[in-house]
Amino acid sequence: MSILSRCLVNILLIQLKRIGDLILTTPAIAALREKFPDAQLTLVVSRESAEILPAIVGVDKTLIVRRGLHDLGGFVAVSREKFDYCIDFTRNDRSALLALLSGARKRVVSYRIKRRALIRRHFYNEFVQHRMRDMHVIDYNLSLLRPLGIRDGVPTVCLDLPREARKKTDALRRKAKIDNRFAIFHPGSARTEKFWQPERWAEVIDHARFNWQIDCVITGGTWEFEQDHIREIKSELRQPFVDLSGKTDLLALAGLLAQAQLLVTVDSAPMHLATAMRTPQVILFGPTNPFHWRPRDSAALILQGTSTSPVTEFVSKQARQPMKQISTRAVIDAMESLLSAPAAQPSL
Repeated sequence: MSILSRCLVNILLIQLKRIGDLILTTPAIAALREKFPDAQLTLVVSRESAEILPAIVGVDKTLIVRRGLHDLGGFVAVSREKFDYCIDFTRNDRSALLALLSGARKRVVSYRIKRRALIRRHFYNEFVQHRMRDMHVIDYNLSLLRPLGIRDGVPTVCLDLPREARKKTDALRRKAKIDNRFAIFHPGSARTEKFWQPERWAEVIDHARFNWQIDCVITGGTWEFEQDHIREIKSELRQPFVDLSGKTDLLALAGLLAQAQLLVTVDSAPMHLATAMRTPQVILFGPTNPFHWRPRDSAALILQGTSTSPVTEFVSKQARQPMKQISTRAVIDAMESLLSAPAAQPSL
């Protein structure tokens, strides 16, 4: 009897990259669940992404792999299972070892590993002839499912917020007295090269507050360098604002985004959260390429370089561009466009 004809298929999915990468894996998870409704899907993630796991749909079991000696528990847990398939979305040394330990009959990875990783290539036996640099990340993730007979996965990002996260969101709004329509501004990132000038952030936030009479909510992570950046922005502001930077977890932030009229951010995890919540957004890209990372199934205006208008054409190869090239006027015009749209004005 073939693997495909059995009632129970045991599938291992390895995604050890960042939060955004995990969110962009959800279309592949959904496609697997549709193809194998009775399968057991086990998802392995890094500690940094574990916070988002309660919102991932379609997974039966999760394992969290930590760096260093803490990896051993995850490796042992994988080696004890009997997997039929293993899909490696990560392509690094740790994910390769996990794939090998899975003992899966089909261990799938990009063809790039076969060509460039002389040792790791022996840990796999199925190589998909696609390169991430030529595709949107969602399309690349879906392409890895082809050895399992899946060629028509829907590229829609999906998160299902648990009730506790929605309760926490409501409590945050009550405590911060966010009673009106509101926009979220998330200027931070784990990479400082994505930072936009503080005075420009202050100008667009003040503009939104003064001209649209909406609450302007600033969010951000807890990294010290990120908090320093946010403190500079706050020192430049002249209009009232709500400061939730460093005060929300990821799921509560997703809940806030689901209720917001707009997100203005750089290429970062909140961009992907907003996409899953179908929240309109203005996104500032610089060193990263929107061809690979941009939202495609929610209202999003992409700004990059010196253009005063949102980018509408994307190419797989482009030079890195400094964030300072993006003008304040371009961001304000993009905000105006989305805030004036009927979809940006739902009843609360």
